[in-house]
Amino acid sequence: MARTVALGMMLLAGGGLRLPAQVLMGGQGRGPSIVLFSNDRAVLEAGDPRKDLPCVVTHEKPVLGFDLKFHASFDVSVPLAELSGSENLLTIVFRVIPEAEKDEPRYFTQKIRVPSIADDAKGEAFLQGGFELGEGKYHIDWLIRDRSERVCSSYWDVDAALTAKDKQINMTLGPNAVQASEFEQFREEPPVERNPDSPLSVKVLVNFAPQNSRSASLQPIDVSALVSILRTIARDPRIGKFSLVAFNMQDQKVLYRQEDSDKIDFPSIGKALAALKLGTVDLGKLAHKHSDTEFLAGLLREELKCDKPPDALIFAGPKAMLDENVSHDALREVGEIHYPIFYMNYNLSPQQVPWRDSISHAIKHFHGTEYTISRPRDLWYAVSEMVSRVAKSRPVRRAQVQGVQ
Repeated sequence: MARTVALGMMLLAGGGLRLPAQVLMGGQGRGPSIVLFSNDRAVLEAGDPRKDLPCVVTHEKPVLGFDLKFHASFDVSVPLAELSGSENLLTIVFRVIPEAEKDEPRYFTQKIRVPSIADDAKGEAFLQGGFELGEGKYHIDWLIRDRSERVCSSYWDVDAALTAKDKQINMTLGPNAVQASEFEQFREEPPVERNPDSPLSVKVLVNFAPQNSRSASLQPIDVSALVSILRTIARDPRIGKFSLVAFNMQDQKVLYRQEDSDKIDFPSIGKALAALKLGTVDLGKLAHKHSDTEFLAGLLREELKCDKPPDALIFAGPKAMLDENVSHDALREVGEIHYPIFYMNYNLSPQQVPWRDSISHAIKHFHGTEYTISRPRDLWYAVSEMVSRVAKSRPVRRAQVQGVQ
């Protein structure tokens, strides 16, 4: 039976290497400073598909991600028989040309080392690649060559277009922008020019957990969405101070805590999550039937009642479906809260789990507002509305608190 082999997996098995990402050539990748092999440039300029090295290239319509960028991708399959023999080297070179800036193509390259493959190997080797775009139309000239200088080339157009409902979104990348895909989820966030006039302070409690509570690991799609929620909050110039608590309901543990900072420390969050081991069960917690409910109740008591209240408290994460919700008596112990509370419920399939989870029940007790985050525009809308509400209500709220005092 024929088989499909992902070269990334072959590399991992062969030498502990990772499939390398595309590299944007020449810094911004613009202008005549890019140096290519003459044959590569001739192939890209020709625009005629070549199959010296047999391959099949497919691509999908760019998809808008929670990071508010368009993600374009391509898949490549090469018969294993074409790669048989001693170690080989595949080189991918391609350029992305914005229709509105045809004189400024962006060039990318990627090198893939192929381990030795038997002469009678059957099936296909499978590779993937991608890049990120702002809104616009683009043309792609693409090639792959092996060590023997055999070439497979392909050419296609893509349209990264916002729907009518998404037009109001402020994209992370501007129109006609092209950049390499960013695989480091917890890279440092670039500086934001904050509003100097009475900036807001927020406390964010993030449940870093998979949508499937039975999963033994955090899925990349879930991590990406939760980090995007944090980055969207962090980039709002009206917010000047951040407190953050990263926790995991499955493990019933606070993973990381940051107090009253000028920015969110993403690298430290990443290091804390690296130590998270889902799928293991603490025997003490297993013996206690509702230990997860008690953990959530304790978290609410500790984080909602603080000496220096924030202008808003934001829960974020997937649904936490516990066998028992935090009791009203336990919630009343927290006392009265004089700042707004929000819940950004990350849920890719709200129709499958439409009922309230345990965090939602607690938020309702404190007259909080819940947003369901299923699509990128849900995230953009939720943060925009949430921060606007906090900014408008803060003077009134502070006056009320002073009146009570």
